[in-house]
This record gives sequence, structure tokens and C-alpha cells, in this order.
Amino acid sequence: MRDGGRLSAAIEVLSEVETRHRPVQLALRDWGTSHRFAGSGDRTVIGNLVYDALRYRQSLAWRMGSDEPRVLVLATYVLTWEQGLDRLKTVLAEDHHAPEPLSETEEQRLTAAPDGAPEAQDAADVPAWLWPSFTEIFGDAAEAEGRALATRAPIDMRVNTLKSNRDKLLKRLAHAGAEATAIAATGLRIAPKAGSARMPHVQAEEGYQKGWFELQDEASQIVSLLAGAKAGEQVLDLCAGGGGKTLALAASMENKGQIYAYDADRLRLAPIHDRLKRAGAHNVQVRDPASSKLDDLKDGMDLVFIDAPCTGTGVWRRRPDSKWKLTEKALADRIEDQARVLETAATYVKPGGRLAYVTCSVLPQENSGQIKAFLERHPEFSVRPALGLWQGLFGTDKDPVHAGELGDLLLTPATTGTDGFYFALLERAA
Repeated sequence: MRDGGRLSAAIEVLSEVETRHRPVQLALRDWGTSHRFAGSGDRTVIGNLVYDALRYRQSLAWRMGSDEPRVLVLATYVLTWEQGLDRLKTVLAEDHHAPEPLSETEEQRLTAAPDGAPEAQDAADVPAWLWPSFTEIFGDAAEAEGRALATRAPIDMRVNTLKSNRDKLLKRLAHAGAEATAIAATGLRIAPKAGSARMPHVQAEEGYQKGWFELQDEASQIVSLLAGAKAGEQVLDLCAGGGGKTLALAASMENKGQIYAYDADRLRLAPIHDRLKRAGAHNVQVRDPASSKLDDLKDGMDLVFIDAPCTGTGVWRRRPDSKWKLTEKALADRIEDQARVLETAATYVKPGGRLAYVTCSVLPQENSGQIKAFLERHPEFSVRPALGLWQGLFGTDKDPVHAGELGDLLLTPATTGTDGFYFALLERAA
């Protein structure tokens, strides 16, 4: 395929996403299935166009005066990918699979921005109804934080210290451009590429197949380390999902002690079994919600880890379509879920034990708001200041910008170069 056909395909896929409210991954997969002539390189370019159009949907719509899929895709090609207007006009003229030629209005908007400046939430590509929450937590930095959440994400990997070490993997993955992450000593990173470029398929690497590393954003690695799981402890991962943080905790514990991995949704939990085997994690007991309970763990855990259900506003770089689908009702539902999970988790923490609360959200309602409300209901818990934990693990030269007065932390793409993650560590009185 040439660029003209790729542009048409991206417009078709984005239209499917917008009109039928389909997840972008499914829409791209189905397009590829029904267009077998498209090679892997073509599918990469089409996917990149669609994802970038969604990342910058609001700012591009302001520039173009329209949020129609055709307009967004063409603007992505010209402006975001910096291909230029002349290149686009050539592509449209020379490829009979290309979209229709530019209208006078489209050409004018691609040539020059409208008078005035966009509203801050438009420049930041943040939905208008969420903007008050962004300004509440970020203040004057809200626009910069939103812009950072709209960029492409890197590929981050966690070295599985049960089987390997970072120096070894840096050599093994040098051909893919892997470098050490800036904060977590367990992390490797492959920087995102621009435009039509393809990222390496690291899951095909020998190291992944042998369990030497896992795909995991550095923020997820950081919060797992901050939880302070130690060898010999009893740990409950209450919302384990596919097991990413379970594996990180197992490595921190050097396979000693016991982790109980549980999730209310057994389908989410299903991948954990293969991942545990590949990683060589032997101190994990998976509790299937359909056939087992957690009653025997009440008041007995040194650490209860909650990767709470949330809106996912901190991972917009990886799932840009989700920001435009998020609703006020969905946020309210997640807030209810979080409060319920916190109440449940508290029953498993032993006197003197710890409760780690984590979300991949940047919204204060899901983060500090939840912790404040929990502490009011449970005076037997207090916050252990996370900044001290951070400095003990990572030093004082990388202190996070968003260290709250409550003792919590917020990681963001703009300040820590990671996904957006919230962390608070609570202690139950002995």
C-alpha cells in the first residue's frame, strides 16, 4: 500500500471507532482481517495514524474546525507527523486509493491556525468535563500534564530478578534500542518512535520467552517497589488482574514468603498462571473467586496490595480512545468500587501491617479523595509518608514533583516520564 490507501484505511477505521463506539484495537484487527493484502508495515502505519488522531483529537479539531475522522487523519499526517501540505496533496493526487482531494476550507486550516488561542483543555487534549479535576490537582501545570498524557508511550520492561539482571538484558536488547530507566533499577525502556515507524516486538525475544523480563511500565514497577514487600512476608494482591504487580512483588520477596493473588473477575486473572510459570515465581498461591474465599486471611496479612479499579486517566498514552469514552457515570462507578475495595482490604491487614493503594489515574477523586475518606472511617490506619520510602529506594535527586501533604505520591509522564500512577501506603496500628 501507498500512503494514500493507508490514509483511506485510517479514516475508515476511525469512523468505525467513532460511529459504532468500538475499541480501537478491535476495529484495527477486524480491518486487517478483512484486508489481507495489507502487510504488517501497512497495518503499523494505519494504526499509528488512528492512535495519533485520537491522542490529539481535541487540539486537531480546534485547528481544523471539525472532528470528522477524515479531517483528523489528514491533520495528523500533515501536522502531527510533519509531512507537510505539499506532500499530502501529492499523495492525494497520485494514488487512486487515496481520499478525495482537499476542500478549500481544509487546505486553509492546514496552512494556518485560526485566530486566537485554543482553550487550555483543548490545547491539552483533555475532555472539558475533566478539566476542573486537572486544574485541581496540577494547577498551572495542568496543560503541560495533559499534553504529556497525549504523547506516545515507550515500551517499558521489568527485569525479572529471579532469573536475570539488568546488565545482562541491556546487552541482549541493545539491538532494539533498550536503555536503563531513570528511576527503577529493575527497568528497561525502548523510547517511542515518531510518525509511521514501527516499534520492536519484544515479546518475540528469547528473554521474554524465558521469563527474563516482563512488559511493565516503570510507574507500575515503582509502586510495586514502594509497597516494600519483603522476603518471608504474607501478602495479598487483592486486585491481581493478569498478575503484573504480583510478579513484581514475588521478585522483591525473592520467592520467599507467600503471596495470595486474587481478583473478583476470574477472566482477568486467567493469564496469571502462564506468567507465573514463565517467570519462575513459586511463592504465589492463586485464589480463584469461583472456587475459593479469603476468609482464612482475615487480620493476617503483612501487606495488602490494591491495584484499584479506576478510570485509567493515567494511561491515556497507551489507550487514547479511552479518554473520549469516559463518562461521569463511569467515574462515579469507579469511585464506588474503590471505596468498596478499600473496605474489603482493611479486613485482611494484620495489626502493624500495611495497605498499599494504587491507581493508574491522575484524578483526585480516585486518589487522595479516597484515602482521606478511608482514614475518616478507619482511625486505626495512618499514612506512612511515601516520600521517605522513595528517597530510601531511589535517592533524593529524583524526588517526585507531586508528593502530597497527605504523604501520598502521584507519578505522571510530564514529571517522572512514566504513566500516571497514584500511590499511598497506609499502616494499621499495632
